[in-house]
Amino acid sequence: MNPLDQHFKPTILVAEDDPDDRIFLEQALKVFNDVLYLHFVEDGEKLIEYLHHRGEYATSMPPKPGLILLDLNMPRKNGREALLQIKEEADLKDIPLIVWTTSSEEEDIRLSSDAGAEGYVTKPCSFIEIETAIKDIIKKWLQLPARAV
Repeated sequence: MNPLDQHFKPTILVAEDDPDDRIFLEQALKVFNDVLYLHFVEDGEKLIEYLHHRGEYATSMPPKPGLILLDLNMPRKNGREALLQIKEEADLKDIPLIVWTTSSEEEDIRLSSDAGAEGYVTKPCSFIEIETAIKDIIKKWLQLPARAV
């Protein structure tokens, strides 16, 4: 991919530590390669570094994401902590953030909503369900050409 593409396409920033889940998401989003840029981070700390252009992102100046998919259970800084930090910061709180996690616990759903998450999706088990859920999220939260969705 042309490195400039990421600055001209909407970016989905995915905070996901599970390598298998990352592969499933990457495959489900492959149909959108022409119209969006996908970037993965493996924990909440890397997510915050990306958003603040710190650490490995200090010199690359990655684009502000149009959407964040956030797993709750990650090492270093977990998804709950990252969600709270993002939604408390004026320059980040308007980024749509969807919690994408294995937890279907009512408390996790409530806490995520209270913290400002725009949506909550319990990770589906099958690839077809993952693909459908991702397409629904993109239709709702990203402005893409009609032919793309």
